Amino acid sequence: MANAHKLDCEAVSDTCRFIIQSEDEEEAVELAQKHMKNVHGQEYTGDELREEYLQVV
Repeated sequence: MANAHKLDCEAVSDTCRFIIQSEDEEEAVELAQKHMKNVHGQEYTGDELREEYLQVV
C-alpha cells in the first residue's frame, strides 16, 4: 500500500474542517496550495507545505 499525503486544516485551525488526502504528493501539494490561498488568503511554496502541514500517513 502506498503512503498517502494528508493536509488536515482542523488540526491547526478551530474554524476549518478541510482535509486533503492523496497518494500523489504533487496533487496533495497543489490542492493544499489552492485551499490555503482561496480560503485562508495565504500563499505557501510546495516545500513550506511539505515541511509545515503535509503529513505522510
